[in-house]
Amino acid sequence: MRILLVRPPRIKQAITLSDFMFSEPLGLEMIYGALKEEHEVEIFDMMIEAESLSEKINEFRPQMVGITSLCIDVVKVLELCKETKEINSCIITAVGGTQAYLNPEGFYDYNVDYIFEYTTKDNLNSFFASINKEDIIPPKDGIRSRSWSYKSTGQKGRNEYMLPDRKSTEKYRQEYSYFGYKPAAIMEFGTGCEKVCDFCLRWRIEGAKEKLIDIDLTKNDLRNIKEPTIMFIDNDFLCSEEKLINFINIVRELNLKKNYIMYGSTKGVILYEKYLKLLSDIGLKALLVGYETFSNDELSKYHKSSSTDDNIKAAEILRKYKIDVWASFMAHPDWDKKDFDSLRKYIQKLKPQITTISPLTPFPNLPMFKVFEDRLLYGREDYERWSFGQVMIKPSKISLKDYYYELLKTNLYVNIFFNKNTEMIKKYGIKNIYRILKGSLRAVKKYTTLMNE
Repeated sequence: MRILLVRPPRIKQAITLSDFMFSEPLGLEMIYGALKEEHEVEIFDMMIEAESLSEKINEFRPQMVGITSLCIDVVKVLELCKETKEINSCIITAVGGTQAYLNPEGFYDYNVDYIFEYTTKDNLNSFFASINKEDIIPPKDGIRSRSWSYKSTGQKGRNEYMLPDRKSTEKYRQEYSYFGYKPAAIMEFGTGCEKVCDFCLRWRIEGAKEKLIDIDLTKNDLRNIKEPTIMFIDNDFLCSEEKLINFINIVRELNLKKNYIMYGSTKGVILYEKYLKLLSDIGLKALLVGYETFSNDELSKYHKSSSTDDNIKAAEILRKYKIDVWASFMAHPDWDKKDFDSLRKYIQKLKPQITTISPLTPFPNLPMFKVFEDRLLYGREDYERWSFGQVMIKPSKISLKDYYYELLKTNLYVNIFFNKNTEMIKKYGIKNIYRILKGSLRAVKKYTTLMNE
């Protein structure tokens, strides 16, 4: 079977981090790797391609088109499925990705044949074995079928980390980046997260139990990566001593000479400080740390295990070992102007290299959605609004316009005066800084538009 795997184009009106962290479509690379022996497969990354999907379909003539999705992509994905069916109604359409897991109902549409809530080798093999024998496939583990009114088997499993085929995106790889590191690859070393923060999607998708991915698979994955930089997308790389020891030993065994970027918790930085020098020595350049807020009360409500003092202690430790901090914060809808001022002062104490500030976003089908449902500015089906950049909850203490103004002012203030811009230029070069600046200006333009609506 000829299968075309598609990543949808950028949603221009959405505020996202894709201008700063534009990563490869890892899930599609895994599916490609699982199917390539038995099928003719190609990945079509519409975030890069100038060619339309119609042109690609007429050129490649696929029998199946599979499209990945995030929340903001739902409308575009449905449009792409319709476009596919208009070219040839016999082409099988399938949808997967984060949004298909969290809200498969969003894809109940005449032009969508199958919804992969999650993907494993077993359900892929079962699906393709069945599709070769019959026209109408009943619901399978993690797969909903239009022919069966999208009924579910009732089982809610997890995506499996399969060995991605990095060669499948060879023609795109020079474009994939993480902030100033370009080109950059992404991979996962372990799945799950026991931090279970109230606002987080990842642990709900991967589970609340942390476990390492098969070591042999990991070694093969690392050997296949040609890029000088690897971003590990584990929720918290600093979650256990076992994980850190395994990683350090593998890097030494394979004699890897690369830059590494990771997500790490404040708790992990403090608890496993003794490993940070080793990590820095073998290539750890930056840690993405969710400081989240200046308020201990809010940290507690988010189910974060750290305090604001812990954050400051962790920042000092990371400076000590010359590991950059890319700090993230969430602006609470109950903040007033004084709170934004307190945040700016707190960031000044932490002194991160890069800072991102996003409004608190209670994604549909998560418990926090119910808490703020009566204050939502947009409905659950306003998919393109559900990015990490747009204000979704009506502020309680200041007007929406003033709230956007404070967000804009804080983002500009910390990035101009607090972030280590000279250090960034030294590390990343003027060309990459210009690219990041362009992304920042687009966000500023969008915030300005929203502020004046």
